[in-house]
Amino acid sequence: MARADWDGVDAILEEIRRSDQLGNPLIIGGAFALAVNRHFPPNTTPSDVAAWVCATRLRYNDRDTLPALEMEGLIRAALGEPELVDNIPAETALGVEVFILGELLLQTNLSATELDELVADAEELAAEYRPPSSA
Repeated sequence: MARADWDGVDAILEEIRRSDQLGNPLIIGGAFALAVNRHFPPNTTPSDVAAWVCATRLRYNDRDTLPALEMEGLIRAALGEPELVDNIPAETALGVEVFILGELLLQTNLSATELDELVADAEELAAEYRPPSSA
């Protein structure tokens, strides 16, 4: 995503959807939460989030396929309102998280080292939420 290789992103998403492993979506969720919290300052309001979502959607010809309420809900959930994701289907949430994560990565233009650090941090965060394996 950080390199704007959208075909590669689509292939990875398809692999995640077919995978029985829970780790990949958790890592994406971790990276998403980290990127959102790095992009939006602590005093971000719902109006700030809505404005970002609106501006982001306007850049795309197929903007009507980008679910504004879900985008806002997932961002706000990462900023501290977790109840806003209660009614968002997991598949929708994953696609929206990947899209927003890609947008944030493109906007921040991370170096290779910074990108590696983000992935490592996301893996650590995902490990905290991964359910214990059954023996």
